[in-house]
Amino acid sequence: MKVTVKYFASIREAIGPGSEAVETAARSCGELRDELLARGGAYAQVLARGKAVRIAKDQVMSDESATLVEGCEVAFFPPVTGG
Repeated sequence: MKVTVKYFASIREAIGPGSEAVETAARSCGELRDELLARGGAYAQVLARGKAVRIAKDQVMSDESATLVEGCEVAFFPPVTGG
């Protein structure tokens, strides 16, 4: 399925683009995080397990168990972000 992934604040600064369309087999936000982690580089640094990362699915705060559906939007951001 294809989902839109958005990155904010320090995560966006590290990764580069603010958003991207991702073709994924992930069924949950946690599995999507794992797929992105597997890319290595900046993804592995900012989305590493043990790092505080907040997740929103379709603009609603979610946890890693949130189920993905075709066309949904998932956002990753640090716990504190400024305007």
